Amino acid sequence: MKTAHQEERPMQHDQFIREALALAKRAAQAGNEPFGALLVHNGEIIMTAQNTQTTEHDCTRHAELNLVSYSMRRFSPAILSQSLLYTSTEPCIMCAGAIHWAGISTMVYSCSQVALEQLVGEDYHYIPSREVLERLQSQTRVVGPVLEDEGVRLLQELGV
Repeated sequence: MKTAHQEERPMQHDQFIREALALAKRAAQAGNEPFGALLVHNGEIIMTAQNTQTTEHDCTRHAELNLVSYSMRRFSPAILSQSLLYTSTEPCIMCAGAIHWAGISTMVYSCSQVALEQLVGEDYHYIPSREVLERLQSQTRVVGPVLEDEGVRLLQELGV
């Protein structure tokens, strides 16, 4: 697995991260947890998803897992392997695994798991997505956090 924690990032990452944050806000406005994700291929958004845990009464309906599930039904493995997944918050174990198994080339996130833990308190336990992907010997490249201050601020505004 390749990592890019503090690498210089293309300005395009900022644009797509801001769109993921907007999706997170829409998820919260719909009564769900404030998380959003999108898939980009050749510089174009080809799919978006939001967290739908509350409205679908399903704890697995995280934004990233929704995106992977919808994308795998619609796009070929070749397209997925050339795509970037942008997400408002660093994926959990379940979602990081799904991103790996879908063969998505790169995952870019805003708010880190560490920052999320600081917001929600000690009862939140996580394994960083880089660690999950390393254990899976994944080829998925991880970039983040990107615009973390904006991601944290949004979560604070939404009462996380």
